[in-house]
Amino acid sequence: MEINIDQTRWWQRIYAAFTFFTRLPLWRWYQPPKECYRTVVEHWPLVGWLTGASMSAVLYFGSMVMPWSLAVIAAILTRLLLTGALHEDGLADFCDGFGGGGNDRERILSIMKDSHIGTYGVLGLIFYFALLFTCLYHLPPFTAALAVMAGDAYCKMLAAQIIMFLPYARSEETAKNKTVYRKMSVKAGIILFVEGVLPMIPLFYYCGFDSLLIFVPCIVMYFLYYMMNRKIRGYTGDCCGALFLLIELSFYLTLLF
Repeated sequence: MEINIDQTRWWQRIYAAFTFFTRLPLWRWYQPPKECYRTVVEHWPLVGWLTGASMSAVLYFGSMVMPWSLAVIAAILTRLLLTGALHEDGLADFCDGFGGGGNDRERILSIMKDSHIGTYGVLGLIFYFALLFTCLYHLPPFTAALAVMAGDAYCKMLAAQIIMFLPYARSEETAKNKTVYRKMSVKAGIILFVEGVLPMIPLFYYCGFDSLLIFVPCIVMYFLYYMMNRKIRGYTGDCCGALFLLIELSFYLTLLF
């Protein structure tokens, strides 16, 4: 029997988000109704609280017992283990599709769905991790810890907006996870905003308010939205993952400079 999304409980939708966006074995204890997975993007920043806090703890406390470069690598690895490299896989597919598909919509979508990684995907990941490491390495440990806690949630909040601006580029049957995210209600949008902005408060309190940290990621978000709208007239799950990582990278670059 089909269950309406509005009949599911808030904790079931949050549970589904953590089940979907992490590799924690939550499914062993409980499996939310399938309809809850259509709302996981609405609680994406909340998952960012977990991944961001985990990275922050490794950065700050790791810097006390190991060289700073190793602490940064350990923090990046921590998030990769928590998420199963879900977003990085999306970035690689995004780079392959948009890099090798030209302006052919169907070819771009076909390349992104291919599980094999290509040249553009490899180069994209190399440059991404190189820039991410460099940004975090050149920040003081305490600032870096605050930055990843804030940037993870805030940039996931921005990336989640894509489901409001563009339609899903494939059909539900051809989607990788067989799920299409629903459009957010006003209430869901407010909750998403709160989840994304709250972790920014400690960063601004200790490091000072910087309006560029808010606006530069928004500009990057708009540029990527424009590119997706022009080339595939929609978004995919891979696009969501790539959006988050590239917006987050712009956040750290802005903080660094």
